[in-house]
Amino acid sequence: MTNNDILRSVRFMLDLSDAKVVEIFALADSEVPLSDVQTWLKKEEDPAFKPLPDVLMGYFLNGLIFLRRGKSEDAPAPSIERRMNNNIFMKKLRIAFDLKTSDIPDVLAKANFNVSQAEIGAIFRKPDHKNYRECGDQIMRNFLKGLTLTLRPTPSVKSK
Repeated sequence: MTNNDILRSVRFMLDLSDAKVVEIFALADSEVPLSDVQTWLKKEEDPAFKPLPDVLMGYFLNGLIFLRRGKSEDAPAPSIERRMNNNIFMKKLRIAFDLKTSDIPDVLAKANFNVSQAEIGAIFRKPDHKNYRECGDQIMRNFLKGLTLTLRPTPSVKSK
């Protein structure tokens, strides 16, 4: 998935305004103008669309961690990755939403996507580990969908 897809998904999931997205970047000590955020949130077909650079996506995810969990003065700041991938997205979102590795299959199940605990564990391993597995777009999309369903449950339909 692209950085822009993840940004749009998280923005919808948490019902964030464009100004709040700017604030999240600022939490990670990254100043981005509102106009840039608005171009990153556009669809690819829009002539004003611009891709969100990996480094800035790293700042956004770190800012999201600070927003959701607080900024600890004692702990070192999370690293800013120069190259983003779905495994890093998954790790940072897991931290931001205070999920354990064992919670991930439940989140995916909400999106009607079943995956074993072993598969999830392989995603969170270091790339040089023999059991490391790349997180595919399908898992990432369903993880975001399941997280959205967890945080923004659809209102129940009233019966007449």
